[in-house]
Amino acid sequence: MKRKYELKRRADRQAETRQRIVEATVNLHTSIGPARTTISAIAERAGVQRHTVYAHFRSEEQLFDACSAHWTTLHPFPDAAAWTSIEDPDRRLRAALNGVYEWYERVGADLEIFTRDAKVHETTAVLVRRREERLLDLRELLCQGRPRRKTVQAAIGHALELETWDSLVRRHGLTRKQAVDAMVRFISSN
Repeated sequence: MKRKYELKRRADRQAETRQRIVEATVNLHTSIGPARTTISAIAERAGVQRHTVYAHFRSEEQLFDACSAHWTTLHPFPDAAAWTSIEDPDRRLRAALNGVYEWYERVGADLEIFTRDAKVHETTAVLVRRREERLLDLRELLCQGRPRRKTVQAAIGHALELETWDSLVRRHGLTRKQAVDAMVRFISSN
């Protein structure tokens, strides 16, 4: 019986070490950025040796996948299913933009770092492309019940962008509600 107990304790310690590495990496990615994060810095922040990081994550992609999953668990994207039942296109758009803009309020700084580093770091670029694809899927959902014009699609896509929220709310001082109202009016005019 003692052997099973020791194996379980060892497995628990390994899981704890892996989690510390993931949390340390996420902390570095959201402060200095993925492009500037080194294995040495991760190891130091996690309180382990470099070889321990490599033992748990054999590739950068494995580490990024674990970190992305952890970050997403902490900061889930708004659930679009909540909006699909809204038949009125403007009400659906308003609910979606409110949810996305609220999410941007919480994670905008992280997303800006990822976007910056995507220009010079391919693994980060893959993650940013996944987020952009999710926004395109959401755009298609929000286009339902509207004229299928290119300008409508472009306007909805523009409203969903982090940069649009940043411009309206951070730089120009609108409240989330004012920003959502402005985008709904803009889209409805197309």
